[in-house]
Amino acid sequence: MAYLDLAPAITTIRSRPEDFEFSNNTLHHLSSRHRFRFSSDGDVQVDAACDCSMLRISREQGKAFHAAYREWYATYWRPIEINREFASHFCPPSLWQRLAMRFLKYLLSRPRSTKPASAQVSLLEQSVGLKVCN
Repeated sequence: MAYLDLAPAITTIRSRPEDFEFSNNTLHHLSSRHRFRFSSDGDVQVDAACDCSMLRISREQGKAFHAAYREWYATYWRPIEINREFASHFCPPSLWQRLAMRFLKYLLSRPRSTKPASAQVSLLEQSVGLKVCN
């Protein structure tokens, strides 16, 4: 059986790591739009709009590509993810977040009453003119 030669992909992931991205448990090669999935047993599957996905990948090249991927992920992609997450911590808050923060500040800045609860109830009864049931 004929196999797909992964040597160009292995070379590219090592020499031009910026040509790849990882999302939804899939490695994406941006310019070719090829997607690579790694199974738990070490097999590699290629998803592509062309005939590249028609051929199987040999076990040896699959292992070599998976090893190159793991190295790429640890040395290139994971630091990018961490830096993106770190940067997101300093983004300006959304409108809803700002409103929630203002409301929380308002609640925290309100003076607390030092009167006992029974005195607060009697004040409420006097101001509203209602009798609260006990």
